[in-house]
Amino acid sequence: MPAPAKGLRGHPWLTLFAVAIGVMMVALDGTIVAIANPAIQHDLDASLQDVQWITNGYMLALAVSLITAGKLGDRFGHRQTFLIGVVGFGAASGAIGLSHSVTFVIAFRVLQGLFGALLMPAALGLLRATFPAEKLNMAIGIWGMVIGASTAGGPILGGVLVEHVSWQSVFFINVPVGAIALVLGLLILRDHRAENAPRSFDILGIVLLSVAMFCMIWALIKGSEYGWGSGRTLGFIAAAVICFVLFALWETKVREPLIPLGLFRSVPLSAGTVLMILMAFAFMGGLFFVTFYLQNVHGMSAVDSGLHLLPLTGMMIVASPVAGALITKLGPRVPLVGGMVCTAVAMFGMSRLTIGTDTVTMSIWFALLGLGLAPVMVGATEVIVGNAPIELSGVAGGLQQAGMQVGGSLGTAVLGAVMSSQISSKLPENWTAAGLGKLEGAPLSQASSAVSVGAAPVPPGAKPEVAAKIAGVAHDTFVSGMSSAFTVAGIVAVVAAAVAMFTKRGENAEAGVGAGHI
Repeated sequence: MPAPAKGLRGHPWLTLFAVAIGVMMVALDGTIVAIANPAIQHDLDASLQDVQWITNGYMLALAVSLITAGKLGDRFGHRQTFLIGVVGFGAASGAIGLSHSVTFVIAFRVLQGLFGALLMPAALGLLRATFPAEKLNMAIGIWGMVIGASTAGGPILGGVLVEHVSWQSVFFINVPVGAIALVLGLLILRDHRAENAPRSFDILGIVLLSVAMFCMIWALIKGSEYGWGSGRTLGFIAAAVICFVLFALWETKVREPLIPLGLFRSVPLSAGTVLMILMAFAFMGGLFFVTFYLQNVHGMSAVDSGLHLLPLTGMMIVASPVAGALITKLGPRVPLVGGMVCTAVAMFGMSRLTIGTDTVTMSIWFALLGLGLAPVMVGATEVIVGNAPIELSGVAGGLQQAGMQVGGSLGTAVLGAVMSSQISSKLPENWTAAGLGKLEGAPLSQASSAVSVGAAPVPPGAKPEVAAKIAGVAHDTFVSGMSSAFTVAGIVAVVAAAVAMFTKRGENAEAGVGAGHI
Protein backbone atom coordinates (compact mmCIF):
# COMPACT_ATOMS: atom_id res chain seq x y z
CA MET A 1 0.00 0.00 0.00
CA PRO A 2 1.36 3.51 -0.80
CA ALA A 3 2.48 5.70 2.05
CA PRO A 4 -0.04 8.15 3.48
CA ALA A 5 -0.27 11.43 1.57
CA LYS A 6 1.13 14.62 3.12
CA GLY A 7 -0.35 18.12 2.98
CA LEU A 8 -3.37 18.94 0.84
CA ARG A 9 -2.90 16.21 -1.75
CA GLY A 10 -4.90 13.13 -0.80
CA HIS A 11 -6.19 14.47 2.52
CA PRO A 12 -9.38 12.42 3.16
CA TRP A 13 -11.70 15.18 4.40
CA LEU A 14 -10.48 17.67 1.80
CA THR A 15 -10.96 14.96 -0.84
CA LEU A 16 -14.54 14.57 0.35
CA PHE A 17 -15.08 18.34 0.11
CA ALA A 18 -13.63 18.47 -3.43
CA VAL A 19 -15.71 15.59 -4.81
CA ALA A 20 -18.86 16.84 -3.03
CA ILE A 21 -18.72 20.11 -5.02
CA GLY A 22 -18.67 18.18 -8.30
CA VAL A 23 -21.34 15.68 -7.24
CA MET A 24 -23.58 18.53 -6.10
CA MET A 25 -23.79 19.83 -9.70
CA VAL A 26 -25.01 16.50 -11.04
CA ALA A 27 -27.51 15.93 -8.21
CA LEU A 28 -28.92 19.45 -8.55
CA ASP A 29 -29.42 19.03 -12.28
CA GLY A 30 -31.60 16.00 -11.67
CA THR A 31 -34.40 18.20 -10.28
CA ILE A 32 -33.56 21.87 -10.85
CA VAL A 33 -34.26 21.70 -14.60
CA ALA A 34 -37.89 20.62 -14.08
CA ILE A 35 -38.61 24.12 -12.74
CA ALA A 36 -37.02 25.73 -15.81
CA ASN A 37 -38.89 23.60 -18.37
CA PRO A 38 -41.99 25.84 -18.71
CA ALA A 39 -39.79 28.91 -19.31
CA ILE A 40 -37.65 27.00 -21.84
CA GLN A 41 -40.81 25.84 -23.62
CA HIS A 42 -42.11 29.41 -23.89
CA ASP A 43 -38.81 31.09 -24.78
CA LEU A 44 -37.69 28.56 -27.42
CA ASP A 45 -41.19 27.77 -28.71
CA ALA A 46 -40.66 24.10 -27.86
CA SER A 47 -43.28 21.33 -27.97
CA LEU A 48 -44.21 19.25 -24.93
CA GLN A 49 -42.26 16.34 -26.43
CA ASP A 50 -39.18 18.57 -26.80
CA VAL A 51 -39.40 19.57 -23.16
CA GLN A 52 -39.76 15.95 -22.06
CA TRP A 53 -36.57 15.15 -23.97
CA ILE A 54 -34.67 17.81 -22.03
CA THR A 55 -35.09 15.51 -19.02
CA ASN A 56 -35.22 12.14 -20.77
CA GLY A 57 -32.06 12.74 -22.83
CA TYR A 58 -30.09 13.56 -19.68
CA MET A 59 -31.46 10.58 -17.76
CA LEU A 60 -30.87 8.13 -20.61
CA ALA A 61 -27.26 9.23 -21.14
CA LEU A 62 -26.55 9.07 -17.41
CA ALA A 63 -28.14 5.64 -16.86
CA VAL A 64 -26.58 4.02 -19.94
CA SER A 65 -23.04 5.29 -19.21
CA LEU A 66 -22.60 4.91 -15.44
CA ILE A 67 -21.09 1.42 -15.22
CA THR A 68 -18.83 1.96 -18.24
CA ALA A 69 -17.72 5.29 -16.74
CA GLY A 70 -16.90 3.50 -13.48
CA LYS A 71 -14.74 1.05 -15.44
CA LEU A 72 -12.90 3.97 -17.07
CA GLY A 73 -12.06 5.25 -13.59
CA ASP A 74 -10.76 1.83 -12.53
CA ARG A 75 -8.63 1.65 -15.68
CA PHE A 76 -7.24 5.21 -15.98
CA GLY A 77 -7.59 6.51 -12.42
CA HIS A 78 -10.53 8.11 -10.65
CA ARG A 79 -8.84 11.51 -10.31
CA GLN A 80 -8.47 11.99 -14.07
CA THR A 81 -11.97 10.64 -14.75
CA PHE A 82 -13.48 12.94 -12.14
CA LEU A 83 -11.69 16.04 -13.47
CA ILE A 84 -12.71 15.30 -17.08
CA GLY A 85 -16.30 14.86 -15.86
CA VAL A 86 -16.21 18.21 -14.02
CA VAL A 87 -14.83 20.12 -17.04
CA GLY A 88 -17.24 18.47 -19.48
CA PHE A 89 -20.29 18.94 -17.26
CA GLY A 90 -19.52 22.61 -16.67
CA ALA A 91 -18.83 23.25 -20.38
CA ALA A 92 -22.03 21.47 -21.47
CA SER A 93 -24.01 23.50 -18.91
CA GLY A 94 -22.61 26.77 -20.27
CA ALA A 95 -23.41 25.66 -23.84
CA ILE A 96 -27.05 25.01 -22.86
CA GLY A 97 -27.34 28.52 -21.43
CA LEU A 98 -26.04 29.96 -24.72
CA SER A 99 -28.36 27.83 -26.90
CA HIS A 100 -31.10 29.48 -28.93
CA SER A 101 -32.66 26.24 -30.16
CA VAL A 102 -34.30 23.44 -28.17
CA THR A 103 -32.43 20.93 -30.37
CA PHE A 104 -29.11 22.22 -29.03
CA VAL A 105 -30.48 22.24 -25.46
CA ILE A 106 -31.36 18.54 -25.77
CA ALA A 107 -28.02 17.67 -27.41
CA PHE A 108 -26.01 19.40 -24.68
CA ARG A 109 -28.22 17.80 -21.99
CA VAL A 110 -27.18 14.41 -23.38
CA LEU A 111 -23.54 15.53 -23.08
CA GLN A 112 -24.26 16.64 -19.51
CA GLY A 113 -25.50 13.15 -18.74
CA LEU A 114 -22.40 11.51 -20.24
CA PHE A 115 -20.00 13.72 -18.28
CA GLY A 116 -22.13 13.37 -15.14
CA ALA A 117 -21.73 9.60 -15.46
CA LEU A 118 -17.94 10.09 -15.30
CA LEU A 119 -18.25 12.15 -12.13
CA MET A 120 -20.43 10.01 -9.86
CA PRO A 121 -18.63 6.62 -9.76
CA ALA A 122 -15.23 8.36 -9.74
CA ALA A 123 -16.27 10.30 -6.61
CA LEU A 124 -17.11 7.06 -4.80
CA GLY A 125 -13.91 5.43 -6.04
CA LEU A 126 -11.86 8.33 -4.64
CA LEU A 127 -13.61 8.13 -1.27
CA ARG A 128 -13.14 4.36 -1.10
CA ALA A 129 -9.41 4.63 -1.87
CA THR A 130 -8.78 7.62 0.42
CA PHE A 131 -10.66 6.83 3.63
CA PRO A 132 -9.75 4.08 6.10
CA ALA A 133 -12.50 1.50 6.66
CA GLU A 134 -13.55 2.86 10.05
CA LYS A 135 -14.25 6.33 8.60
CA LEU A 136 -15.69 5.32 5.22
CA ASN A 137 -19.31 5.20 6.41
CA MET A 138 -19.11 8.71 7.83
CA ALA A 139 -17.65 9.96 4.53
CA ILE A 140 -20.37 8.22 2.52
CA GLY A 141 -22.92 9.67 4.97
CA ILE A 142 -21.79 13.20 4.17
CA TRP A 143 -21.63 12.33 0.45
CA GLY A 144 -25.22 11.03 0.66
CA MET A 145 -26.25 14.17 2.53
CA VAL A 146 -24.91 16.33 -0.33
CA ILE A 147 -26.81 14.27 -2.92
CA GLY A 148 -30.04 14.27 -0.89
CA ALA A 149 -29.89 17.98 -0.11
CA SER A 150 -29.01 18.88 -3.72
CA THR A 151 -31.77 16.68 -5.15
CA ALA A 152 -34.44 18.02 -2.81
CA GLY A 153 -33.11 21.60 -2.92
CA GLY A 154 -33.11 21.74 -6.72
CA PRO A 155 -36.73 22.94 -7.04
CA ILE A 156 -36.15 25.76 -4.51
CA LEU A 157 -32.99 27.08 -6.16
CA GLY A 158 -34.50 26.57 -9.62
CA GLY A 159 -37.62 28.47 -8.66
CA VAL A 160 -35.62 31.44 -7.35
CA LEU A 161 -33.33 31.58 -10.41
CA VAL A 162 -36.12 31.22 -13.00
CA GLU A 163 -38.35 33.73 -11.17
CA HIS A 164 -35.72 36.40 -10.55
CA VAL A 165 -33.01 35.85 -13.20
CA SER A 166 -33.69 33.58 -16.22
CA TRP A 167 -33.94 29.92 -17.19
CA GLN A 168 -30.40 30.17 -18.59
CA SER A 169 -29.09 30.93 -15.08
CA VAL A 170 -30.13 27.42 -13.99
CA PHE A 171 -27.38 26.11 -16.29
CA PHE A 172 -24.89 28.98 -16.06
CA ILE A 173 -24.59 28.43 -12.29
CA ASN A 174 -22.75 25.16 -13.01
CA VAL A 175 -19.89 27.01 -14.74
CA PRO A 176 -18.43 28.71 -11.62
CA VAL A 177 -19.27 25.68 -9.46
CA GLY A 178 -17.47 23.44 -11.96
CA ALA A 179 -14.47 25.81 -12.00
CA ILE A 180 -14.25 25.63 -8.19
CA ALA A 181 -14.50 21.81 -8.29
CA LEU A 182 -11.75 21.71 -10.95
CA VAL A 183 -9.34 23.90 -8.96
CA LEU A 184 -9.98 21.96 -5.76
CA GLY A 185 -9.60 18.68 -7.63
CA LEU A 186 -6.26 19.70 -9.15
CA LEU A 187 -4.93 20.80 -5.75
CA ILE A 188 -6.37 18.08 -3.50
CA LEU A 189 -7.27 14.86 -5.31
CA ARG A 190 -4.67 12.13 -5.42
CA ASP A 191 -4.65 9.43 -8.06
CA HIS A 192 -5.17 5.90 -6.76
CA ARG A 193 -4.82 2.82 -8.92
CA ALA A 194 -5.00 -0.71 -7.58
CA GLU A 195 -2.07 -2.97 -8.49
CA ASN A 196 -4.39 -5.40 -10.27
CA ALA A 197 -6.55 -2.73 -11.96
CA PRO A 198 -7.96 -3.75 -15.38
CA ARG A 199 -5.63 -3.23 -18.33
CA SER A 200 -8.02 -3.82 -21.23
CA PHE A 201 -11.57 -2.94 -22.31
CA ASP A 202 -14.48 -5.29 -22.76
CA ILE A 203 -15.83 -3.49 -25.85
CA LEU A 204 -18.55 -6.05 -26.67
CA GLY A 205 -19.63 -6.07 -23.01
CA ILE A 206 -19.89 -2.27 -23.03
CA VAL A 207 -22.02 -2.34 -26.20
CA LEU A 208 -24.35 -5.10 -24.95
CA LEU A 209 -24.84 -3.50 -21.53
CA SER A 210 -25.35 -0.03 -23.02
CA VAL A 211 -27.97 -1.29 -25.50
CA ALA A 212 -29.72 -3.28 -22.75
CA MET A 213 -29.84 -0.28 -20.41
CA PHE A 214 -30.99 2.02 -23.22
CA CYS A 215 -33.84 -0.31 -24.27
CA MET A 216 -34.98 -0.81 -20.67
CA ILE A 217 -34.96 2.88 -19.71
CA TRP A 218 -36.53 3.83 -23.07
CA ALA A 219 -39.38 1.37 -22.50
CA LEU A 220 -39.96 2.84 -19.02
CA ILE A 221 -39.91 6.42 -20.31
CA LYS A 222 -42.13 5.83 -23.34
CA GLY A 223 -44.36 3.03 -22.01
CA SER A 224 -47.23 5.31 -21.01
CA GLU A 225 -47.14 7.01 -24.43
CA TYR A 226 -46.87 3.81 -26.47
CA GLY A 227 -49.15 1.79 -24.16
CA TRP A 228 -47.72 -0.79 -21.75
CA GLY A 229 -49.07 -3.71 -23.78
CA SER A 230 -48.14 -2.28 -27.17
CA GLY A 231 -45.75 -3.99 -29.58
CA ARG A 232 -43.21 -1.17 -29.35
CA THR A 233 -43.02 -1.23 -25.55
CA LEU A 234 -42.83 -5.04 -25.41
CA GLY A 235 -40.26 -4.98 -28.23
CA PHE A 236 -37.92 -2.69 -26.29
CA ILE A 237 -38.38 -4.77 -23.12
CA ALA A 238 -37.64 -7.97 -25.07
CA ALA A 239 -34.54 -6.38 -26.63
CA ALA A 240 -33.34 -5.33 -23.16
CA VAL A 241 -33.81 -8.85 -21.78
CA ILE A 242 -32.00 -10.46 -24.75
CA CYS A 243 -29.07 -8.03 -24.47
CA PHE A 244 -28.81 -8.57 -20.69
CA VAL A 245 -28.71 -12.36 -21.23
CA LEU A 246 -26.08 -12.06 -23.99
CA PHE A 247 -24.09 -9.69 -21.78
CA ALA A 248 -24.14 -12.17 -18.88
CA LEU A 249 -23.01 -15.02 -21.16
CA TRP A 250 -20.22 -12.92 -22.69
CA GLU A 251 -18.95 -11.78 -19.28
CA THR A 252 -18.22 -15.40 -18.35
CA LYS A 253 -15.92 -15.79 -21.39
CA VAL A 254 -13.94 -12.54 -21.68
CA ARG A 255 -10.56 -12.24 -19.89
CA GLU A 256 -11.25 -8.86 -18.23
CA PRO A 257 -15.05 -8.45 -18.10
CA LEU A 258 -16.79 -5.11 -17.69
CA ILE A 259 -18.60 -6.49 -14.63
CA PRO A 260 -17.08 -9.70 -13.24
CA LEU A 261 -20.22 -11.70 -12.46
CA GLY A 262 -18.41 -13.15 -9.46
CA LEU A 263 -19.19 -9.82 -7.78
CA PHE A 264 -22.79 -10.99 -7.39
CA ARG A 265 -21.71 -14.09 -5.49
CA SER A 266 -21.53 -11.63 -2.62
CA VAL A 267 -25.05 -11.80 -1.17
CA PRO A 268 -24.63 -8.45 0.66
CA LEU A 269 -23.50 -6.68 -2.56
CA SER A 270 -26.43 -8.15 -4.51
CA ALA A 271 -28.84 -7.25 -1.71
CA GLY A 272 -27.42 -3.71 -1.59
CA THR A 273 -27.96 -3.28 -5.34
CA VAL A 274 -31.56 -4.52 -5.15
CA LEU A 275 -32.13 -2.32 -2.11
CA MET A 276 -30.86 0.75 -3.97
CA ILE A 277 -33.28 0.02 -6.85
CA LEU A 278 -36.25 -0.45 -4.49
CA MET A 279 -35.38 2.64 -2.44
CA ALA A 280 -35.15 4.80 -5.58
CA PHE A 281 -38.41 3.27 -6.86
CA ALA A 282 -40.29 4.41 -3.75
CA PHE A 283 -38.50 7.75 -3.28
CA MET A 284 -38.20 9.15 -6.81
CA GLY A 285 -41.50 7.69 -7.96
CA GLY A 286 -43.28 9.17 -4.96
CA LEU A 287 -41.53 12.55 -5.09
CA PHE A 288 -42.66 12.92 -8.72
CA PHE A 289 -46.30 13.21 -7.56
CA VAL A 290 -45.60 15.32 -4.47
CA THR A 291 -44.49 18.30 -6.56
CA PHE A 292 -47.71 18.17 -8.64
CA TYR A 293 -49.76 17.79 -5.45
CA LEU A 294 -48.20 20.87 -3.87
CA GLN A 295 -48.25 23.08 -6.98
CA ASN A 296 -51.43 22.07 -8.80
CA VAL A 297 -53.70 20.87 -5.98
CA HIS A 298 -52.60 23.27 -3.25
CA GLY A 299 -51.81 26.07 -5.74
CA MET A 300 -48.28 26.76 -4.46
CA SER A 301 -45.55 28.43 -6.48
CA ALA A 302 -42.42 26.48 -7.38
CA VAL A 303 -40.51 28.22 -4.57
CA ASP A 304 -43.26 27.57 -2.00
CA SER A 305 -43.52 23.91 -2.93
CA GLY A 306 -39.75 23.60 -2.56
CA LEU A 307 -39.94 25.22 0.88
CA HIS A 308 -42.64 22.75 1.91
CA LEU A 309 -40.17 19.95 1.11
CA LEU A 310 -37.60 21.41 3.53
CA PRO A 311 -38.53 18.90 6.29
CA LEU A 312 -37.49 16.13 3.88
CA THR A 313 -34.29 17.92 2.83
CA GLY A 314 -33.44 19.02 6.37
CA MET A 315 -33.91 15.56 7.83
CA MET A 316 -31.67 14.03 5.16
CA ILE A 317 -28.98 16.64 5.88
CA VAL A 318 -29.12 15.96 9.63
CA ALA A 319 -29.62 12.19 9.49
CA SER A 320 -27.08 11.19 6.82
CA PRO A 321 -23.88 11.77 8.90
CA VAL A 322 -25.64 10.30 11.96
CA ALA A 323 -26.57 7.26 9.88
CA GLY A 324 -22.92 6.94 8.80
CA ALA A 325 -21.80 6.90 12.46
CA LEU A 326 -24.49 4.36 13.40
CA ILE A 327 -23.58 2.08 10.50
CA THR A 328 -19.91 2.24 11.52
CA LYS A 329 -20.85 1.22 15.08
CA LEU A 330 -23.67 -1.29 14.48
CA GLY A 331 -23.08 -2.45 10.91
CA PRO A 332 -25.52 -1.64 8.09
CA ARG A 333 -28.28 -4.22 8.67
CA VAL A 334 -30.20 -2.64 11.58
CA PRO A 335 -30.06 0.97 10.23
CA LEU A 336 -31.06 -0.20 6.73
CA VAL A 337 -34.03 -2.23 7.93
CA GLY A 338 -35.08 0.61 10.22
CA GLY A 339 -34.69 3.15 7.42
CA MET A 340 -36.90 1.20 5.02
CA VAL A 341 -39.52 0.66 7.74
CA CYS A 342 -39.59 4.45 8.32
CA THR A 343 -39.85 4.98 4.56
CA ALA A 344 -42.75 2.51 4.35
CA VAL A 345 -44.60 4.23 7.22
CA ALA A 346 -44.05 7.62 5.54
CA MET A 347 -45.38 6.31 2.21
CA PHE A 348 -48.48 4.82 3.83
CA GLY A 349 -48.95 8.10 5.70
CA MET A 350 -48.65 10.10 2.48
CA SER A 351 -51.27 7.84 0.91
CA ARG A 352 -53.72 9.50 3.34
CA LEU A 353 -53.03 13.06 2.11
CA THR A 354 -56.17 14.91 0.98
CA ILE A 355 -56.99 18.18 -0.75
CA GLY A 356 -57.24 19.87 2.64
CA THR A 357 -54.22 18.34 4.42
CA ASP A 358 -52.44 21.03 6.43
CA THR A 359 -48.75 21.93 6.29
CA VAL A 360 -47.93 20.42 9.71
CA THR A 361 -49.29 16.98 8.75
CA MET A 362 -47.45 17.05 5.41
CA SER A 363 -44.24 18.09 7.17
CA ILE A 364 -44.43 15.13 9.56
CA TRP A 365 -44.62 12.61 6.70
CA PHE A 366 -41.92 14.43 4.68
CA ALA A 367 -39.59 14.50 7.70
CA LEU A 368 -40.18 10.79 8.40
CA LEU A 369 -39.39 10.04 4.76
CA GLY A 370 -36.08 11.93 5.01
CA LEU A 371 -35.26 10.09 8.25
CA GLY A 372 -35.88 6.76 6.53
CA LEU A 373 -34.00 7.52 3.33
CA ALA A 374 -30.79 8.78 4.95
CA PRO A 375 -29.49 5.46 6.36
CA VAL A 376 -30.48 3.64 3.15
CA MET A 377 -28.65 6.09 0.89
CA VAL A 378 -25.53 5.76 3.06
CA GLY A 379 -25.74 2.09 4.03
CA ALA A 380 -26.64 0.60 0.64
CA THR A 381 -23.80 2.59 -0.96
CA GLU A 382 -21.29 1.28 1.59
CA VAL A 383 -22.58 -2.28 1.21
CA ILE A 384 -22.15 -2.19 -2.59
CA VAL A 385 -18.80 -0.36 -2.72
CA GLY A 386 -17.37 -1.97 0.43
CA ASN A 387 -18.12 -5.52 -0.71
CA ALA A 388 -16.38 -5.00 -4.07
CA PRO A 389 -12.60 -5.40 -4.50
CA ILE A 390 -10.70 -2.08 -4.47
CA GLU A 391 -9.75 -2.49 -8.15
CA LEU A 392 -13.48 -2.57 -9.01
CA SER A 393 -14.56 0.34 -6.82
CA GLY A 394 -15.45 2.44 -9.89
CA VAL A 395 -17.62 -0.32 -11.36
CA ALA A 396 -19.26 -0.75 -7.95
CA GLY A 397 -19.90 3.00 -7.79
CA GLY A 398 -21.40 2.86 -11.28
CA LEU A 399 -23.57 -0.07 -10.21
CA GLN A 400 -24.84 1.90 -7.21
CA GLN A 401 -25.70 4.94 -9.31
CA ALA A 402 -27.19 2.84 -12.12
CA GLY A 403 -29.39 1.14 -9.52
CA MET A 404 -30.69 4.55 -8.47
CA GLN A 405 -31.41 5.58 -12.06
CA VAL A 406 -33.15 2.31 -12.93
CA GLY A 407 -35.14 2.36 -9.69
CA GLY A 408 -36.17 5.98 -10.20
CA SER A 409 -37.25 5.35 -13.80
CA LEU A 410 -39.09 2.17 -12.80
CA GLY A 411 -40.82 3.92 -9.90
CA THR A 412 -41.94 6.86 -12.01
CA ALA A 413 -43.21 4.51 -14.75
CA VAL A 414 -45.01 2.00 -12.51
CA LEU A 415 -46.51 4.55 -10.13
CA GLY A 416 -47.46 6.67 -13.15
CA ALA A 417 -49.27 3.65 -14.60
CA VAL A 418 -51.07 3.12 -11.28
CA MET A 419 -52.08 6.79 -11.30
CA SER A 420 -53.29 6.64 -14.93
CA SER A 421 -55.32 3.50 -14.30
CA GLN A 422 -57.00 5.04 -11.26
CA ILE A 423 -57.80 8.26 -13.11
CA SER A 424 -59.18 6.42 -16.15
CA SER A 425 -61.58 4.45 -13.95
CA LYS A 426 -62.57 7.20 -11.47
CA LEU A 427 -62.69 10.41 -13.52
CA PRO A 428 -65.75 9.64 -15.71
CA GLU A 429 -67.92 8.58 -12.75
CA ASN A 430 -66.74 11.49 -10.58
CA TRP A 431 -67.40 13.88 -13.47
CA THR A 432 -70.95 12.56 -13.95
CA ALA A 433 -71.64 12.50 -10.19
CA ALA A 434 -70.74 16.21 -9.99
CA GLY A 435 -73.45 16.99 -12.55
CA LEU A 436 -70.98 17.86 -15.32
CA GLY A 437 -72.48 15.45 -17.86
CA LYS A 438 -70.80 12.50 -19.55
CA LEU A 439 -67.07 12.44 -20.23
CA GLU A 440 -65.87 10.12 -22.99
CA GLY A 441 -63.77 9.95 -26.14
CA ALA A 442 -61.31 12.75 -26.92
CA PRO A 443 -62.56 15.05 -24.09
CA LEU A 444 -61.95 12.22 -21.58
CA SER A 445 -58.42 11.69 -22.91
CA GLN A 446 -57.62 15.43 -22.68
CA ALA A 447 -59.13 15.73 -19.20
CA SER A 448 -57.27 12.61 -17.96
CA SER A 449 -53.99 14.04 -19.21
CA ALA A 450 -54.53 17.25 -17.20
CA VAL A 451 -55.79 15.47 -14.08
CA SER A 452 -52.79 13.09 -14.07
CA VAL A 453 -50.63 16.05 -13.01
CA GLY A 454 -53.26 17.53 -10.67
CA ALA A 455 -54.43 20.25 -13.06
CA ALA A 456 -58.10 21.13 -13.56
CA PRO A 457 -59.24 20.92 -17.24
CA VAL A 458 -61.40 24.05 -17.05
CA PRO A 459 -62.50 25.16 -20.57
CA PRO A 460 -62.06 28.84 -21.51
CA GLY A 461 -65.05 30.99 -20.56
CA ALA A 462 -66.48 28.49 -18.06
CA LYS A 463 -68.73 29.95 -15.35
CA PRO A 464 -67.12 30.24 -11.90
CA GLU A 465 -69.41 27.62 -10.35
CA VAL A 466 -68.68 25.15 -13.19
CA ALA A 467 -64.94 25.85 -12.94
CA ALA A 468 -65.10 25.17 -9.18
CA LYS A 469 -66.87 21.84 -9.77
CA ILE A 470 -64.33 20.78 -12.39
CA ALA A 471 -61.44 21.73 -10.08
CA GLY A 472 -63.02 19.76 -7.24
CA VAL A 473 -63.46 16.65 -9.39
CA ALA A 474 -59.95 16.94 -10.85
CA HIS A 475 -58.26 17.34 -7.48
CA ASP A 476 -60.31 14.58 -5.80
CA THR A 477 -59.49 12.17 -8.63
CA PHE A 478 -55.79 13.10 -8.62
CA VAL A 479 -55.52 12.62 -4.85
CA SER A 480 -57.28 9.25 -5.13
CA GLY A 481 -54.76 8.13 -7.76
CA MET A 482 -51.85 9.51 -5.72
CA SER A 483 -53.09 7.56 -2.69
CA SER A 484 -52.96 4.31 -4.68
CA ALA A 485 -49.47 5.18 -5.99
CA PHE A 486 -48.14 5.86 -2.47
CA THR A 487 -49.69 2.61 -1.22
CA VAL A 488 -47.75 0.69 -3.89
CA ALA A 489 -44.59 2.63 -2.95
CA GLY A 490 -45.17 1.67 0.70
CA ILE A 491 -45.46 -2.02 -0.21
CA VAL A 492 -42.22 -1.78 -2.22
CA ALA A 493 -40.54 -0.18 0.83
CA VAL A 494 -41.70 -3.13 3.00
CA VAL A 495 -40.14 -5.56 0.49
CA ALA A 496 -36.95 -3.45 0.61
CA ALA A 497 -36.88 -3.75 4.41
CA ALA A 498 -36.89 -7.55 3.99
CA VAL A 499 -34.06 -7.34 1.41
CA ALA A 500 -32.05 -5.21 3.86
CA MET A 501 -31.89 -8.20 6.21
CA PHE A 502 -29.34 -9.76 3.83
CA THR A 503 -26.85 -6.89 4.00
CA LYS A 504 -23.67 -6.75 6.05
CA ARG A 505 -20.51 -4.71 6.39
CA GLY A 506 -18.20 -4.64 3.37
CA GLU A 507 -15.67 -7.49 3.39
CA ASN A 508 -13.24 -5.59 1.15
CA ALA A 509 -13.31 -2.20 2.90
CA GLU A 510 -9.61 -2.27 3.74
CA ALA A 511 -8.04 0.98 4.91
CA GLY A 512 -7.38 3.58 2.25
CA VAL A 513 -4.11 5.44 1.78
CA GLY A 514 -5.42 8.44 3.70
CA ALA A 515 -5.33 6.67 7.04
CA GLY A 516 -2.37 8.72 8.17
CA HIS A 517 -4.46 11.91 8.10
CA ILE A 518 -7.23 10.69 10.41
